Amino acid sequence: MADEVVLLDFWASPFAMRLRIALPEKGIEYKHKDEDLWNKSPLLLQMNPIHKKIPVIVHNGKPVYESLVALQYIDEVCKDKAPLLPSDSYLRAKARFWADFVDKKVCDIY
Repeated sequence: MADEVVLLDFWASPFAMRLRIALPEKGIEYKHKDEDLWNKSPLLLQMNPIHKKIPVIVHNGKPVYESLVALQYIDEVCKDKAPLLPSDSYLRAKARFWADFVDKKVCDIY
């Protein structure tokens, strides 16, 4: 994944944390833009006009939002590095289960 990558983020977001871990894991350099969730920037509103929330990865001016979708995008675009999920189908399913569990049960307050 070359070119320009910007992460629109909020420091306390567990969803954005996924991307803050995955981007360096894949060796992707990126610019970080911390968002004020009570005073959203024009860039955030432009890049995520549907949900108007973080995290958003902007890759060469194109936004990818929703953390799990953005993780899949990172994995697909940056195939020269090790995949984020296990190659074994069962282990991959377990990893997806736990990501879904965190979304629905642990991070329900967000």
